[in-house]
Amino acid sequence: MASATIISVLVLYLAVLLAIGAWGAKDTKSLSGYYLADKRLPAWIIAFSANSTGESAWLLLGLTGMGYVVGVHALWVVLGEVLGVALAWSFVALPFKRYTDRYGSITVTDYLTSRFRDSGHTFRLIGVVIIVSMVTTYMAAQLTASGKAFDAFLGTGYTGGVLLGAAVIFYYTTVGGFKAVAYSDALQGLLMLGGLIVLPVIGVAAAGGWSAMVTALRAADPDLLEPMGTLGLSIAGVASAVSFAGIGMAFLGAPQLLTRFMAARSENEIVSGSLIAVVCIIVFDLGAVLTGMAGRVLVPGLSDPEMVLPILSADLFPALFTGLFLVVVLAAIMSTADSVLLLASSAVVRDVVQPVFRPDLDQRRLALYGKVTTVVIGLVGLGFALTETRLIFWFVLFAWSGLASAFTPVVVCSLFWSGTTRAGAIAGMVSGFLAAVIWVLVFKSSFYELYEMWPGFLTGFGVTIGVSLMTAPPEGAAKEHQDVWSFRG
Repeated sequence: MASATIISVLVLYLAVLLAIGAWGAKDTKSLSGYYLADKRLPAWIIAFSANSTGESAWLLLGLTGMGYVVGVHALWVVLGEVLGVALAWSFVALPFKRYTDRYGSITVTDYLTSRFRDSGHTFRLIGVVIIVSMVTTYMAAQLTASGKAFDAFLGTGYTGGVLLGAAVIFYYTTVGGFKAVAYSDALQGLLMLGGLIVLPVIGVAAAGGWSAMVTALRAADPDLLEPMGTLGLSIAGVASAVSFAGIGMAFLGAPQLLTRFMAARSENEIVSGSLIAVVCIIVFDLGAVLTGMAGRVLVPGLSDPEMVLPILSADLFPALFTGLFLVVVLAAIMSTADSVLLLASSAVVRDVVQPVFRPDLDQRRLALYGKVTTVVIGLVGLGFALTETRLIFWFVLFAWSGLASAFTPVVVCSLFWSGTTRAGAIAGMVSGFLAAVIWVLVFKSSFYELYEMWPGFLTGFGVTIGVSLMTAPPEGAAKEHQDVWSFRG
C-alpha cells in the first residue's frame, strides 16, 4: 500500500494540472486559441514542451529499460536525439515559422495545403488518416505506461492506473487546449530534468561510484560496456546502432513537434529556445541511460526492465522523493499524451470538418467540436490500452516512425527546395508512411531489425524528389521561397 506521503505528492501534482487546465480554458474560444495558444508562447515554454512531448514515457520507462538491457549501446539513442534536436532548431524551425505565419496555418497539413496550393484537400484527407491511426497507437502506449507507473508506485493494478491517468489527461487537454498543454508540458519537462539529474547521480553512488559500477557491469556481462553491444562490429551490430541513432531524426519533422515552432510568439523565441532544447535533451537522454545502467547493478534480474526507474526510486529514496519520481514518470506520460491528442483532434476538426464539410461553422462551435473530438480519440486509445500490456519502448517507436516518415521528408523538402511539387509531396507522404508500416510487418525481421524510420525516410525523400523532378512546382513557389529565406524579422 502506498504511503500517505506518496499519495499527497501525487494529489498535489494532479491538482496543479487540473488548475492549469482551468487557467487555459479562457483561451480556447477559437481554433487558433484551442490548437495553437494564439501563437503567443515564449522560448522556454516551446523548448521544454517540444522536448517533453518528443520523449514521453518512452524516455523514463523505455529508454531506462534499454539502458538496463544493453548498457552503453543505448548511447546511440542519445547521439541521434541530440543531433535531431540540434538540426531541427537550427535549420527547420525558423523557415517553418516564417512559412506558417505567412499562411496563417494552424496545423502542419494547413501549411502543406497552402504551400502546394492544394484546393482538393488531398493533404488534409491523407494527413487525418495517418495522424489518427498513429495517435491512437501513441495514446495506447502512453496509457499503458500510466497503468504500469501507477501500479508500481501505488499498487492500483494495471487497469486502475490506466483509468486514473486517462481521466486527468482528458480533463486538462480538453478544457485547457494547447495553452494548458504547453505550460503543463513545460512544468513536466522541468520535473523530468530534475529527476534525470538526481536519480542517475544517486544510483551510480549507490552502486559504489563510477568505477565500481563499471566493474560490476563488466562482471555481469562485458557486452554491456561495448558500443556495438552483444552483436559486436557486425552487420547486425551496425544496423542496431544505426537504428538507435535514427530515432532522433523524427525531431526534424514530426507534426506534434512542428506545432511548437508554429506557436512561438516570434522568431526571436525560437532562437532563444534552441540552446535550452539541446541542453535539455542531452540531460534527458544521458540521465535515462545511466539510470538503467545503475539499475542493472543494483537490481539485477528484473523481469520487466521498464520498471527499473520506479523500483530504484522506491529503493533509494524516502517516501517524499518516491512520490516526486512518480510525478516525474507521469509527467513524461502526460506531456506526450496531451500533445498527440490535440494533434489528432486538430487533424479531424481543422483539417477535415471545417474546410471540407462545415466551412460555415463559427469559431466557438468549431472549438467545441475540437474538445469533443479530443475525448473521442482519447477513448479509442484507452480501449486499446486496457486490452493488452505492451513493451512501451518499441510500441512508441512504431507510432513515432509512422508520423515522422509521413511528414518529415515532405516538410524538409518543401522548406529547402522550391522545386518540390504537389504531386511529389503527396506521393512522398503516402509512400514514406507505407514504407515504415510495411517494413515492420514484412521485412524488419529479415533485415537485422533495422528501425523502420530509415526505410520510411529514404522512401519518402526519394519519392518526393523523384516525382517532383517530373512535375511542375506551384506557381509562385520560387518567389515565395526566396522571400521566406531572405526575410529578416
